[in-house]
Amino acid sequence: MSQTSERRPEDPSYDPAGEVVELCRELIRIDTSNYGDADGPGERKAAEYAATLLDEVGIESRLYEPEPGRTSLVARWGGGDGRAPLLVHGHLDVVPAAGEDWQVDPFSGEVQDGFVWGRGAVDMKDFDAMLLSVVRARARAGAAPEREVVICLTADEEAGGHKGAEVIVEQHPDEIADCTEAIGEVGGFSATIRGRRVYLIEAAEKGMAWMKLTARGRAGHGSMINTDNAVTRLSGAVARIGAHQWPVRLTPTMEVLLAAVADLAGTEATPENAEALIDEFGSAARMLGAVIRNTANPTQLDAGYKVNVIPTEATAHVDGRFLPGFEDEFFDTLRELAGDGIEFDHLSHQQPWEMPYDGDLVAAMSRSLLAEDPDAVVAPYLMSGGTDAKHFTKLGMRSYGFAPLRLPADLDFTALFHGVDERVPVDALEFGARVFDRFLGDI
Repeated sequence: MSQTSERRPEDPSYDPAGEVVELCRELIRIDTSNYGDADGPGERKAAEYAATLLDEVGIESRLYEPEPGRTSLVARWGGGDGRAPLLVHGHLDVVPAAGEDWQVDPFSGEVQDGFVWGRGAVDMKDFDAMLLSVVRARARAGAAPEREVVICLTADEEAGGHKGAEVIVEQHPDEIADCTEAIGEVGGFSATIRGRRVYLIEAAEKGMAWMKLTARGRAGHGSMINTDNAVTRLSGAVARIGAHQWPVRLTPTMEVLLAAVADLAGTEATPENAEALIDEFGSAARMLGAVIRNTANPTQLDAGYKVNVIPTEATAHVDGRFLPGFEDEFFDTLRELAGDGIEFDHLSHQQPWEMPYDGDLVAAMSRSLLAEDPDAVVAPYLMSGGTDAKHFTKLGMRSYGFAPLRLPADLDFTALFHGVDERVPVDALEFGARVFDRFLGDI
């Protein structure tokens, strides 16, 4: 609907945020660490927990498990007005956490200093909890949305989604193929610029290229001259790639965001002042600075087996991320930087995406945020990392990131993703549930 007409229960005791904190804590306590290999507990216990929560309010779920323990959930809810369903997705897995580095047990879900602490608190069991809290409250109140919602909680997002979202898309497309739009993670959170909160809606993602680089040479004794040294060749390539200064490239999404920031700063947005405008985001600039250019970060090195033996082979891994529309430039530059004698193998190669920032769904997201925070600004942004949206957009869905959080101005939010002492403010969780409730009542 293009004009707001929220359908919300009139019962004064209705509270869509009533369970969100406890649900977030319970989800964190279920260890779903994803090591990117066959190790780890998997997501089945979390999927079963979510299925039980939905079943209690009369919503039937289906579980899909391509490998033992790697479980995703799909459920349908509401509908009846004839429109195509909206997909709302979140992932159940988390990256591992080394407990000795944390102030609290990363799988305790402890509430301390106004925050819920634990691995997954912001990535992304917070949104899973918001979704479940709102759905359960609305189901109990008999206030299902008029537009059908497909709920999808996936496995394996932290390793590329190949055992989760990709399985749903490729092996069970009938579950979601009729959805035309999708809502997922890493959007709707606030950053404070010159005293104003700016809520960032994810409208684009960089493409992902996880690559293995291999150099080969002549093995030999470490005491002798060797002009065909694989370690030397590889280390030179890695150093050039890691030190390269990628040029600023603005996509349509970032042009809109930077124009909004420039307005707050009393200036105009240009490619020349893009980096200065990004600096207005403070600590969040570490993420947003990566979405006005391509990036390639060396992350692993491996060579040799003895100090006095020159090895035949040396390998490195590089995490590459490229902007929508700039993939050819990215790979051409990488190969030029690497030089001769370096082989490239793709461990994961996923395309970028970018959506128009317009239409009824975008308007509903903006209205729901402004209803809870009237003086705020809402704008789109491009995400530096990857989400399950990369898989769902293959089916032609318009996709956005919308997991709303009103954050303290001094919180270094982007550092919490995959970081030590990951935590989410209790009041931000409750705010997010209220916003998401308004959103479901307005779609």
